[in-house]
Amino acid sequence: MTKPAAPKRHLPTSPFKAPVAPPPKHFATGDQVTHDVYGLGRVVGVEDGIAALVDFGSAQMRILSPYAKMTKL
Repeated sequence: MTKPAAPKRHLPTSPFKAPVAPPPKHFATGDQVTHDVYGLGRVVGVEDGIAALVDFGSAQMRILSPYAKMTKL
């Protein structure tokens, strides 16, 4: 198993634009969401910038930020 590659840093002398980081996702209690692994769910609790507690029907899961696999519907 190998380590994932570290992101390359942008040099100030580069003629190319620096990559723009996507804005962090924000979820509120009551938001309907979909998760790549768990499916459809509803946010039942939020810890700002840390995690979201989501009820997927069969289980409640604590999804950690940056919520890569979760999107708001």
